[in-house]
Amino acid sequence: MAQVPQTFFDALAVRTWCGLALETLGRAREEIDAINVYPVADGDTGTNLYLTLESAVAAVEAVFAGHAAGPVTATGPGAAGSGATGSEGPTLADAARAMAHGALIGARGNSGTILAQLLRGMAQVLADDDAPADGSGLRLALRHAADSARRAVAHPVEGTVLTVASAAADAADAAEGDCGTVARAAYGGARTALAATPGQLPVLERAGVVDAGGRGLVAVLGALVETLTGERARGVVASSATASSPASGSSTVTGSPVDAASPVGSAPVDGGLGECADGGPGERVDGTAAVPGVEGPAFEVIYLLDAEDTAVERLRERLDALGDSLVVVGGDGLWNVHVHVDDAGAAVEAGIEAGRPHRIRITHFGAGDVHTTGAERPPRERAERAIVAVVPGEGLARLYTEAGATTVLARPGEPPASGELVQAVRRAHAREVVLLPNDADLRHTAAAAAEQIRAEGVRVALIPTRSAVQGIAALAVHEPDRRFDEDVVSMTSAAGATRYAEVTVAERQSWTMAGICQAGDVLGLIDGDVAVIGSDVTVTAEAVLDRMLSAGGEMVTLVLGDDVPDTVAEHLEGRVREGYLAVDTVLYRGGRQGALLLIGVE
Repeated sequence: MAQVPQTFFDALAVRTWCGLALETLGRAREEIDAINVYPVADGDTGTNLYLTLESAVAAVEAVFAGHAAGPVTATGPGAAGSGATGSEGPTLADAARAMAHGALIGARGNSGTILAQLLRGMAQVLADDDAPADGSGLRLALRHAADSARRAVAHPVEGTVLTVASAAADAADAAEGDCGTVARAAYGGARTALAATPGQLPVLERAGVVDAGGRGLVAVLGALVETLTGERARGVVASSATASSPASGSSTVTGSPVDAASPVGSAPVDGGLGECADGGPGERVDGTAAVPGVEGPAFEVIYLLDAEDTAVERLRERLDALGDSLVVVGGDGLWNVHVHVDDAGAAVEAGIEAGRPHRIRITHFGAGDVHTTGAERPPRERAERAIVAVVPGEGLARLYTEAGATTVLARPGEPPASGELVQAVRRAHAREVVLLPNDADLRHTAAAAAEQIRAEGVRVALIPTRSAVQGIAALAVHEPDRRFDEDVVSMTSAAGATRYAEVTVAERQSWTMAGICQAGDVLGLIDGDVAVIGSDVTVTAEAVLDRMLSAGGEMVTLVLGDDVPDTVAEHLEGRVREGYLAVDTVLYRGGRQGALLLIGVE
């Protein structure tokens, strides 16, 4: 179906644009990844951009879901573009700020971090009550986005996503008309600039590819054109541009051919900014690899930082002296910091001096992380079968890992994105994969990841586990030597035969199936619904356990969070021994798992 054009920028336009951009990057991700790491096809620029935008989409959707007015209503292009988002729906400022915040906290890699700053720059203009929501306002937003992104990079380099962003803003400045006209001009300017990137960066020219980050930005701007005109932009990403296939000839990415071939042994393409978030070693602008034994820092350090503006300016200076590929984006007290250094501890200490760093990720570009060619190291042979599971705490992660599973940690309030699940499946490196989401809210995310991996030739079975205790039950009956279908049926049956519950604390007053709860009440949820409201963890947990065992059971699994004393587990184990003679109990420590207690009854 054709997209209904958004004549003016409003909250619905932001929502539509983010959704379309995510779809576009999803289709282009593999190709963008490929030109980022040529000749080794395991790059991550496309994946990093996708994960960054996926976080932005989630934040925007949360804003819409948080308003009680119901779905947004619009009767046509005029209504959709005039701020008609329901009497109590989010405003343009609400949606724009959510987009920027979501991208900031979910930013991955250099390209994702810069995309987050581009979206933040646009949001700062769009959220201004005095800014027009027409073509002139969009021109201002694109210009502010390009300028703020360039300021966020310590040493801007031409031939990167920054060049493409500036060209888009320049073209928009010269356009007169409505939002659709301005978006088309920006898209055209970005495509032209993208085609020129190989002539601006020697490493791109040697590889015969365009800048990967810029390629992703063109895709995002193509989605903007579709949002504002209802017409799908042509040539967003050319499917024939695959750096991993030298025989593929040329690519017509931007209207002019770009040779996709590159000699064996040429350096990975990184958009000029050292793209390597979450693992892959990237190449610096001067062509040297960021790995030990070759000139360049040994570590990539990324963290979110709560700090004042003045402290961040000092932090920039210190980190710039410590390493390179420095990008610091954000504002209003929250920042995303990315840098390559030899002394990772010093980079983190600098953040501690500036404020409060969190979500710290450090990647060592060591021998174990270096992606070498077949002449240097034979490719790792695929395993026959693997289990990939999402787990809510470090303790359960260790348990699952000891059982042979590849884990994805879901921290409280930070559910993994589909791209993270895809990366985990790739790390498992198996021909057959069983995916355990262990959360009802992750079913669509896991399904999207499974579909993407199936397209890569991997056989994937998604077992719709809704709790980590169901995943434990499935893992307990897993037999890798059994036929795949039989193993999946057995694991699915074990998970389905396990009732699950959790004990947690209410964050606010709310209506529940068990009545009205107040902030601070202890809640007992059975199979996802609130069944018990209490004031004491032990008493509430015992009531939940009794209700579950009243229907029968053979095994009780208790997973305690960090905040629950051992006395709670001892009391519950005693309760089972005294009241349910034929039932066994097993106890695990889950770590920081969000819920105080997880309960499973098989």
